[in-house]
Amino acid sequence: MKRLAALVVFAALSFAAAAQQRNFDATVIKTTKLTDSLYMLEGEGGNIGVSVGDDGIMVIDDQFAPLTPKILAAIRAISDKTLKFVLNTHLHGDHVGGNANMAKEGVVIFAHDNVRKRMSTLQFNEYIKRNVPPYPKAALPVITFADTVTFHFNGDDITVFHTPPSHTDGDSIVYFAKGNVIHMGDVYASTRYPNIDTESGGSLMGFAPAVDLALKRIDDTTKVIPGHGPLSNKKELTEFRNVMNTVAQRGEKLFKAGKTMQEMVDAKPTRDFDAQWNRNTPRTPDQYVETMYYDFARHNLK
Repeated sequence: MKRLAALVVFAALSFAAAAQQRNFDATVIKTTKLTDSLYMLEGEGGNIGVSVGDDGIMVIDDQFAPLTPKILAAIRAISDKTLKFVLNTHLHGDHVGGNANMAKEGVVIFAHDNVRKRMSTLQFNEYIKRNVPPYPKAALPVITFADTVTFHFNGDDITVFHTPPSHTDGDSIVYFAKGNVIHMGDVYASTRYPNIDTESGGSLMGFAPAVDLALKRIDDTTKVIPGHGPLSNKKELTEFRNVMNTVAQRGEKLFKAGKTMQEMVDAKPTRDFDAQWNRNTPRTPDQYVETMYYDFARHNLK
């Protein structure tokens, strides 16, 4: 168990360190217009949402720090209005890495309480005997919320709501009521199983309930921005929700039956879905099941 936990944390830290050393020179920021005031930007890392209008510009997530000039150029190609807000859907570097740079542009950064808490705290991980440093002050959210907050901005009612622990314990979903667009953060990846960051409070058991909060707000014409992957819709999001619910129920049943991690891996609870939902990731289905097992053990399911 400790060995698996160490591997999970080490992989996350290694990813963060590697991101700082990556060469983004060839990265192209792709802009997709969703409505007259809403856009989706794709580059490296999490998908970005942009709201533009008379009130200014709101940005949802900001990818890696070296990409900020390219991201700002893409935004400026849409609008020359003032940058007002950046929302972080959660704490990971491929979504918050540009925060300090964006703060220099005068934006106000906001996120769930747990995002600031985790970003601002020096954490020592006992499994790998290593300090996990906090983000610099300039990168931290300056406004946080516990449950739900609504912005009346650019002629829209933009509701940001916290979800049950799923990808992390600080995930937020953003719904543009009049634009009929929803940004899911990493609660939803449209081409693969989502990562479960158990060290940041995430849990497989929370994905279906988290997606349910989104599904009750949207309709068949809603444009769905996933944290990763191409633009999606309600039908595809519903399929994702059902897959995650089925996998969670199967895993829970195996765990409560007293199966070891290897026995759970051998049972292959994800087999039906691997061809479609284990694409575009270096992780094998067996490794995903190992993470599931650690998640259940961490939450002491009985």
